[in-house]
Amino acid sequence: MQLRDALDDYKRHEGHDTRFPGERRSTTGLFSGLGGRLVHVERDGSLRDFGYPLTGRNGVDRSRLGLRVDGDVHWFDTDETVSQAYHDGTALVVTERETPFGALTQYDLTVDDAHVTHVEFDGERDELELVAYVGLAPNAQDTRIGQLCHEDSVEVYHTTEHDFVGSATGFSDLHGQVPARFAEVLGDAAVELPRPVSEDRYEEDRLSGDVVAFLPIESGRATLVTLLTDENATAREAALGRLDELATAYADVAALRRAAKAETVDVPDDAPHADAVAADVRVLRLLSAETGLRIAGPDFDPYYAHSGGYGYTWFRDDAEISLFVDEASEYVGLGLDAWAERSARAYLATQQSDGTWPHRVWPRDGTLAPGWANGRLEAGDGVDYQADQTGSVVTFLASVAGELDGALRDEVVTALDAALDGLDDTLADDGRPIACQNAWENMNGRFSHTAATFLGAYAAVADADLDAETTAHAKEQADRIYEALDDLWVGEREIYALRECESADEAAGFDAGELDSRYDSASLALAAAHRLYARVGEVDDERLDRLVSHVENTVEGLWHDPDESEVRGLVRYEGDGWRQRWQGHEKIWTVSTAWGAHAAASTTALLREYGDARAEAFATTTGELLSLVLPDGPLCMETGYLPEQVFDDGTPDSATPLGWPHALRLATVALADELGLDVGARTPTLAD
Repeated sequence: MQLRDALDDYKRHEGHDTRFPGERRSTTGLFSGLGGRLVHVERDGSLRDFGYPLTGRNGVDRSRLGLRVDGDVHWFDTDETVSQAYHDGTALVVTERETPFGALTQYDLTVDDAHVTHVEFDGERDELELVAYVGLAPNAQDTRIGQLCHEDSVEVYHTTEHDFVGSATGFSDLHGQVPARFAEVLGDAAVELPRPVSEDRYEEDRLSGDVVAFLPIESGRATLVTLLTDENATAREAALGRLDELATAYADVAALRRAAKAETVDVPDDAPHADAVAADVRVLRLLSAETGLRIAGPDFDPYYAHSGGYGYTWFRDDAEISLFVDEASEYVGLGLDAWAERSARAYLATQQSDGTWPHRVWPRDGTLAPGWANGRLEAGDGVDYQADQTGSVVTFLASVAGELDGALRDEVVTALDAALDGLDDTLADDGRPIACQNAWENMNGRFSHTAATFLGAYAAVADADLDAETTAHAKEQADRIYEALDDLWVGEREIYALRECESADEAAGFDAGELDSRYDSASLALAAAHRLYARVGEVDDERLDRLVSHVENTVEGLWHDPDESEVRGLVRYEGDGWRQRWQGHEKIWTVSTAWGAHAAASTTALLREYGDARAEAFATTTGELLSLVLPDGPLCMETGYLPEQVFDDGTPDSATPLGWPHALRLATVALADELGLDVGARTPTLAD
């Protein structure tokens, strides 16, 4: 997304109730791309690349598709879209629409670094062309761009990135356009692109990234192909040859279906909630780079207008995703062992010299990405460091160490030794992690969630097949944290505190050293952490009582059931004011709701292990919360995606799809089925 596009969107949506101006949204439409490149197909057929963090190539920034009939252009964004869905569980996007000239079906599939758009027209017109306006931004630039016109294609380039546009039926006409001019950018009105006619400026066809192409529709079909290349890796002749091959190979629907099926992970027919499992695996693949690292979600806010960006890898959620996928894959039979190995290698490559992991990295190569929590890389006291991220990676590596062979296992063992040093260095004398940033990245303090990740990490190492000295040390540290958690207990509310405040927080109303007693969905991580601890230590009766109260009261305290729509679920934390817009109440988060379901299932399992009859109440809670994020649940979109947040009126917001809740849903479905819980039907317990 270029600045011109962001400013144009600002003009269109300034003052909107639920849309934040200047963003590029993916809350409607579907994504295709299982090889790095990530292409969004809007319901109106327009395309946009979101894969820059995954590949380093920017590609399509804006586009429109339509028909030219008798010399007049008719754009698809004025038509009725009948349906849009994935074909047969694959990443082939099928969009059906009604045009004034007949029905048209659009098929979109991203194949490695190429994207194919194939249309089939059911009409009587003889003279008919597909019109494609494609705005390309190679090397993420919208100026200093050149075009080269070849026989049946056009090449758009800046420096190393060269993007190609081709057609199975050639082009009847092809020309470039200049982008919005300064006066238009500064003006009050949004600019409609492409412009209807060229101004015959000599440079217009050669010095911009905007291409308007007319593709003949032959036998009711036309195929548009875009290809993103790196000049250092792909010669021009090779790129042009591949473009021709793609246009020929994918000029019919059958070929697209075969290619999509070949790239699909098979989900067993008897898998629990197979539709949800298939959707979760597809989303996590869409968000993955070849390294195995994932973006948190499609980056809807690259200019940080309303957030800090989402197109990066956070080790907190990435490691939890890796762990959840590994657990679910083994139980459901997905055959994703290679995912765990690839993730382990990526974490080895990104570990810092002190054994910890940084705030966030670029998923395509693991290099340090822009961030605000790199305290351990800077001079200072290290408060601007998110210690839970290192804890999450340690839990994953320790959990999969026994599954790895040879040199990789040896490397993981070495990394765990260094990581334990990093955890030890950030564990205070009182047995709790030092003051740092929280999981939501908006506070400093000593958090229950951070303590939970440390407890789980040390317990996982203590339970792993490692040398006795390492496991004994990890067990000792896990015991220390287990005991120190009592310092965070808030008796009046019968929950574990969100945090102990490191300094006064006037906005939240807490003094330095005081317990922040607000409900926090991140603190629900204590349930799974204690289940890990129970493998190496004893969870006493008082702690079980406190965990029961904490999960019950936190879920109840964060529950939100607005009157405006069918949506309901858990808010992120008590008093969360982020991206409320005009709502005046905390928004429901799919992460928090899915986390609540996973915590309830973990509590069920823990209580059953101790023969505690209270387990069945949490089985019911698991079913209620999980049903909200399952397909057909009010927080799951028709696309199958889980957005990060939802407004009270049901409007999805922020990163869509977000990888973390999809992984939480996947893990909870597997755990609930393993426990024999019935989560197929919604129960009214929480709603009442």
